[in-house]
Amino acid sequence: MRDLEPGDPSAIGGYPLLAVLGAGGMGQVFLSRTASGRPLALKTLRAEFGLDPGFEERFAREIASSNRVRSAWTVPVVDYSPPGQKPQWLATEYAAAPSLADWVERNGPLPEPALWALAAELAEGLRAVHRAGFAHRDVKPSNVLLSRRHPLLIDFGIARAADDTRHTRTGGVIGSPGYMAPEQAAGGISAEPGDVFSLGATLAYAATGNGPFLRPGEIPSAAQLLYRIVHEEPTLHGAPSTLAPLLAACLHKSAQARPTADELTERIDAAPGSWTAALPPALSADIAAREAELPALLQRAAPSPQPPYEAPPTGFGPPPNCAEPYALDARPSGLPPVSSPGPGSFGPSGTDTGAAPARRSSRLRTAVGVVAGAAATAVAVTLAWPDGTGDRKDGAGPTSSPPSASSSVSRTTASDALPSSWAGSWKGTGPGSASGDGVVNARTTEVSVTVTLHAAARGDIVGRQISHVTEAGSGRDIGCTETLRLQEVHATSMVFEAATSTPTDPSTGVLCVRGNVYTLTKTGADTLTLGNEGSQTAGSPARLTRLS
Repeated sequence: MRDLEPGDPSAIGGYPLLAVLGAGGMGQVFLSRTASGRPLALKTLRAEFGLDPGFEERFAREIASSNRVRSAWTVPVVDYSPPGQKPQWLATEYAAAPSLADWVERNGPLPEPALWALAAELAEGLRAVHRAGFAHRDVKPSNVLLSRRHPLLIDFGIARAADDTRHTRTGGVIGSPGYMAPEQAAGGISAEPGDVFSLGATLAYAATGNGPFLRPGEIPSAAQLLYRIVHEEPTLHGAPSTLAPLLAACLHKSAQARPTADELTERIDAAPGSWTAALPPALSADIAAREAELPALLQRAAPSPQPPYEAPPTGFGPPPNCAEPYALDARPSGLPPVSSPGPGSFGPSGTDTGAAPARRSSRLRTAVGVVAGAAATAVAVTLAWPDGTGDRKDGAGPTSSPPSASSSVSRTTASDALPSSWAGSWKGTGPGSASGDGVVNARTTEVSVTVTLHAAARGDIVGRQISHVTEAGSGRDIGCTETLRLQEVHATSMVFEAATSTPTDPSTGVLCVRGNVYTLTKTGADTLTLGNEGSQTAGSPARLTRLS
């Protein structure tokens, strides 16, 4: 991370830029924030991507589609540029964690327990992506963040938008030489087996400090790497002997011979929570240092705006009142509609796997401009301010300053258990959503949610929630039932993560994924409010009332 330089923009899409996080093959990444002070990673895309007349529309479509994959291993999208806006950009939740590439370059390969835990977590992440019908297409060390609770896969939608037969940049291929699959290196589109190959290459790097097609100390050309990927066997010298067979299976030249993500999770014997337990002490200290410095960074005053990067009056950046909604069903002209999330519990189910990102339409609607997903928990311990600070109506920032690092820590560590006043059963009913397309996102007429909580410490199972989601037309119940783990404890709000998720009606065969994150706030002795920052589906109840 470095300070902004004179040539850097001061704001993009209405979001202030506070520091430079890094740069890569696809663009530059800045630290930013919402008006309420939530941290964002804002990536600008290199201008050459815009040379393809179809890329802007494809970018918007792929970002909207990929953000339906809500899991504990992906970073949720908050906002992105509409077609025609320059530079093109993407804003996601920021995780205070190093990338695998940065960490290994500075500290060397991960120890074997951490390698196995990383393999298990990333296999779970790919399984969630693949079960939703997508492929990442650019799994590599720099696209893996070593966050405290789960490793995170980033740049999902950008890679999908770039990896297209209509966008080949003078006959070349899109991807990262050294980590792309043979079929992708040969000019094809990488699908799920390509992700498994890239995962194997990424784990080989984590285990040895080198990609499997690199020799120590050399800097080969992209053409050399692509040739090796297609024609030569990977080099796994230095990888633990117990892990090498798994890596070799992932790196098989034949896409059909590689294990699927489902098969990988079965082959990797890792207990739940093994990643947190296996974190090297130095990595834990690095994450803690990043979390501690973040509140001060977010309080920085943004430099004076520079005209070339000011958002146009009709842009898709945050509206003047950041308590106004963003809604993904308001699509740029010419794109197919992408509805709000399909039904499930608070979170997704059916063919949809997550909440749509926050977005502004021409008619501002009421919602908070940040839709935090699983990745937000990586920094929430230093960023959740339960004193009710919100966005000013002028969009200039919080109504009161965020706490310092010291006050934030004391506030979030004052209690590590669910207060007794939360115990019991709570129920609410929402209107559902009629905006689904009926194919990817179901149309629903009602969402009924019952949450039962009991005494538990942070990190323990604290209860469960049962959702009944009525599908329009068929009347099927396509909800999910989840066991809830208490992730964070704040003064008036609690953050829960779904440890398990199964169909409420098993006969429907809907897809329910674990890892969804929800925030509930106690607004009265007998009422809980479901926050906008979470994985809940469209049309969920905004308020739950005590039953017992």
